[in-house]
Amino acid sequence: MNHIFSGLQVLDLTNVLSGPTLTRLMVEMGAEVIKVELHPAGDVGRYLPWRANGRSGYHVQQNRGKRSLFIDAKHPDGRALLRELVTKVDVLVENFSPGAIARLGLGWDEVSQLNPRLIMCSISAFGQEGPLSDQPGYDNIAQAYTGTTHMIGNRGEPPAMLAFSPGDVLTGVHGFAGVCAALYHRERTGEGQYVDVSLIDSYATCHEVNYQSASLSQGAYVPERNGSLHPLVAGCGAFRAGDGFVSMAVVNDRQWVQLCRAMQRPDLEDDPRYCTAEGRTAHRDEFNQLIIDWLDTQPTRDEAVAKLQAERVPVAPVLTVTEALAHPHLRQRRAVRTVTDPRLGQLEVPGMPIRFSGFPEELPLTAAGLGEHNEQIVRDTLGWDAERYARLVEAGVLRHDPES
Repeated sequence: MNHIFSGLQVLDLTNVLSGPTLTRLMVEMGAEVIKVELHPAGDVGRYLPWRANGRSGYHVQQNRGKRSLFIDAKHPDGRALLRELVTKVDVLVENFSPGAIARLGLGWDEVSQLNPRLIMCSISAFGQEGPLSDQPGYDNIAQAYTGTTHMIGNRGEPPAMLAFSPGDVLTGVHGFAGVCAALYHRERTGEGQYVDVSLIDSYATCHEVNYQSASLSQGAYVPERNGSLHPLVAGCGAFRAGDGFVSMAVVNDRQWVQLCRAMQRPDLEDDPRYCTAEGRTAHRDEFNQLIIDWLDTQPTRDEAVAKLQAERVPVAPVLTVTEALAHPHLRQRRAVRTVTDPRLGQLEVPGMPIRFSGFPEELPLTAAGLGEHNEQIVRDTLGWDAERYARLVEAGVLRHDPES
């Protein structure tokens, strides 16, 4: 099926999440992605939970549609094969530790000589330079260094750890944006480009309030975690409601009036403590308690949501993951979608978040077994003959694990 990136060739030397997120977006848009797996066991994501029939749902979710090349890059013939592939592709993506890709002979200085039109994107925890660049890191490590972890959890208690990895995904999306910008630049100039994105940079961009507030206040405001309620904005956060929780955001004067109507408290609409943003901020704790007291009278979460939605107060039920998987809006938008894997059967995965008017259909994609496309890539993409391919297999340079 034709799509917006049809004909674009991508060499994917990434593992687990940040890099695979970038290349997953590209393959969903029709790019031909060759996923190179160098570790003796393949991408670590192949062994993350949940697994069934020897196959990881995590890996399937991140790598559907990518062709798999399982190669020993320590062998000189393996490195030579990779260098030849560089000459055939438009984009190279890697998320090794800084310096590791250069030791394979595939640093930017080398690959840009091999292919002057190449777009290369390196993803790392701390970036390619700086005092921390040589340190190992993961999502939660970058969270901690950027002050993000400090803002998660209850006031006066230890910070909490997120049960998912938004920094990895956000960095993959930033990498995708950088690659797209570099491709546009290449269309205008013919020049390749090196793109450097990191988890630490991506998390820093998420501080829409904290960095500038701490700076401008000159120490008068010290950002602190505040549990389920916003530390600055009144009426914003997660509140208990009956048999569950709701998330609300009453952030302007019109929404205050709407909230009064939902609570059947017209007497409060003009109350000077609450009818302006300044008043609500000055009386934040009182205002939040007003909401808490009203929600305590509601028998169920969903009844509270219905009353608030009827007056167009921004509100949502705090859904469990299981509830989110079944929610009709997420299903209709295909933010949650059902895919079929030959070994896992049907499973629910996140949808494709970018839509195009000219390409409304999703591509039929399947995750490859480890090394499943070795021969196809070497013979079709590189044009090597059967004898030369067989020599690489015999030497152990190319491997295939049909049970992966």
